[in-house]
Amino acid sequence: MKPEFWLQRWKENQIGFHLDEVNPHLIEYWLQLDIKPGGRVFVPLCGKSIDLNWLTEQGYFVEAVELSESAIEQFFTEQAIDYQRRQQGDRIVFESERIRIWCGDFFHLTAEQLGSIDAIYDRAALIALPPELRIKYVNHLMNIVGQVPQLLVTLDYPQQQMSGPPFSVPETEVFNLYRDHTDIDTISTNKADILSEHAHFVDRGLTSLFECVYLMQVSRK
Repeated sequence: MKPEFWLQRWKENQIGFHLDEVNPHLIEYWLQLDIKPGGRVFVPLCGKSIDLNWLTEQGYFVEAVELSESAIEQFFTEQAIDYQRRQQGDRIVFESERIRIWCGDFFHLTAEQLGSIDAIYDRAALIALPPELRIKYVNHLMNIVGQVPQLLVTLDYPQQQMSGPPFSVPETEVFNLYRDHTDIDTISTNKADILSEHAHFVDRGLTSLFECVYLMQVSRK
């Protein structure tokens, strides 16, 4: 999926994936990862998610990456957060006291730019990518962040009934993508049927839609 697709979505305000409230799974499950306050959390493909604010309110510093400059500006403006916009190398960086968002392609982000990371929160990145990019995504994520605990939220639905994004990422695929990086026996899942909350997906032909939560701990392999 080309960057132009997402830039156009933001330009046309086609952002049905954006939530106007903190994701309830983040509130319910995050503390189970046992990341101490003061830790640094990476949020890939963050959009203008207010989940970033919630994480800082728990005492974390947030590193994030987002392709759309407009999305980043909207985030800071709508949340009334003072920030600095500066050029760092080939990147534009937006930074406040506890949030730094790198503007640009996730696949061009480097470990040197991010620095040390203690955990990952992914609600909208993996499900935004078609199958052919998901292995590349996980490999790059591990290369720039390393093996750290992760809270991952995905969708599971009959892919043949609707074209993505968001894409369906079934449990078996999650296990295959992350099994070399996490302890499979410590991954816990929670599956919630959310189709009734998304009438527009029913209109697109879906007969079932599950939101799945994965808590991943560091592999001991």
